[in-house]
Amino acid sequence: MKKENKTTTNKAGFSSKLGFVLAAVGSAVGLGNIWRFPYLAAKYGGGIFLLVYILLAVTFGFSLCLSEIAIGRRTGKSVLSAYKDVHPKFGGLGLLAAVVPVIILPYYCVIGGWVIKYFTVFVSGEKAALATAEAGKDAYAAYFDSFISSTGPSILFFMIFLLLTAVIVIMGVEKGIEKVSKLLMPLLVLLTIGISVYALTIDGAMDGVKYYLTPDFSKFSFKTVVAAMGQLFYSMSIAMGILITYGSYMRKEDNIEEAVRYVEIFDTGIAFLAGLMIIPAVFAFSGGDESALGYGPGLMFVTLPKVFDYMVGGRVVGIVFFLLVTLAALTSSIALLETVVSMLMEKFRIKRIPACIIAIAVSVVMGLLSIFGYGIFSDFTIFGKQMLDFFDFISNNVIMPLVALITCILIGWVVKPKYVEEEVMENSKFRSKRLYEVMVKFICPVCMLIIFISSLIGYV
Repeated sequence: MKKENKTTTNKAGFSSKLGFVLAAVGSAVGLGNIWRFPYLAAKYGGGIFLLVYILLAVTFGFSLCLSEIAIGRRTGKSVLSAYKDVHPKFGGLGLLAAVVPVIILPYYCVIGGWVIKYFTVFVSGEKAALATAEAGKDAYAAYFDSFISSTGPSILFFMIFLLLTAVIVIMGVEKGIEKVSKLLMPLLVLLTIGISVYALTIDGAMDGVKYYLTPDFSKFSFKTVVAAMGQLFYSMSIAMGILITYGSYMRKEDNIEEAVRYVEIFDTGIAFLAGLMIIPAVFAFSGGDESALGYGPGLMFVTLPKVFDYMVGGRVVGIVFFLLVTLAALTSSIALLETVVSMLMEKFRIKRIPACIIAIAVSVVMGLLSIFGYGIFSDFTIFGKQMLDFFDFISNNVIMPLVALITCILIGWVVKPKYVEEEVMENSKFRSKRLYEVMVKFICPVCMLIIFISSLIGYV
């Protein structure tokens, strides 16, 4: 029996496959690719982590990404309603998934504000003057801590980043998101390649390149696989509602399987280049110390500024790097805000601008909580975490793996893989059909369960 086409014909959408691919890549390429991937690669064996990551990208990541895009295009609805269309008893999954972008967007814009601040700092030369060689290593950490604990400047840069995001989303799917993605993504790729090439010219960088590209199987472990799965899960925008939203804007004549392959190639390529521009540089300036790559904000806002300050032409490199990170963060925040706006427009039957205003208002309130968590509310914690860290944990480590796990169960065992396959084969062959069926029914659910359990164990 031919499937029912529920896609609404009057819904705004992307004008081309290229527009969809670049927007989807933009949603995936963000802060996780630029700083999280390099420090995980350094921690879990360099080349062996890279190899495991690539293998998972073409199997695990491909299957989850394709499932969400197909659900979005087949239903033509936002993540809030799409799951109910797939199966009436799974409407609650849509509500759970809808919470993710609402939580992530505000604190993501707070961090985006930090990035813009550091961009202005390197443009003005303020940081280089403050953290001199004589001041020592702690000066860099002290500068960062001083900034995030100062309420006024943090709010200012948070609002700048949020309003930049909002302006683009207000312009709409084709005139805003698609046009900006076509401009920003090629620029982002060029900047990444440029910094990577420059990093390779630094004395001592080749030791870092060797560590990064040469698989050392003695360093392979179960933790390597779990870390690679977790990074892939976050970097491809899985279970954030983004891919379902963008899928609902995708044209029926476009090939879903081909589009997903492009997305994973671009996303993995940017992550690879990020490692190539960061790991060799940090290795060179730390004498091969892997721990110098640090964790979380420490790498981007403490370690790298120090490297740039001591590097010949480092101020220019710092300017270009933080411009690159700003663009990467912006493309992801656009996708997050569009997902929230899409839900509000659909649920309350309102136009784009009122929906944007509501989303911005909620984001401001929640963003201020994240900012105050490092300032006036610094003594207040939830389960031992600052507000921003708690929002990050509850969304990335709890809700998202749970949403992806239930989605696999829904597609693999309730409505069966045929539900997705029919949409993929709407106008083309599904070359990876067998692989997809095995992944979505057996491998992906197990992977998601492992990520979910390991996240909870890691927190405890």
